[in-house]
Amino acid sequence: MAKANANQSIKCSVDQCEYHCQNQQYCSLDSIKVGTHEQYPTQKPCTDCESFELKSELKNSPQYAQSAQSQSSQY
Repeated sequence: MAKANANQSIKCSVDQCEYHCQNQQYCSLDSIKVGTHEQYPTQKPCTDCESFELKSELKNSPQYAQSAQSQSSQY
């Protein structure tokens, strides 16, 4: 995926996402899927970008391993 192709219809500030345009605050995908992890969402923190993919270079980093382990123990 060429991350240089910013979709100016989708603003994004998640630098850790595979689809984030490096020096721009946009997503490179044509469209995204927004979902929720709550039965009855009432606030922004209840929603999620379900198109998020962790950047490949971060998958083996110690920070990701620690975060993934703590998240899996929550569920």
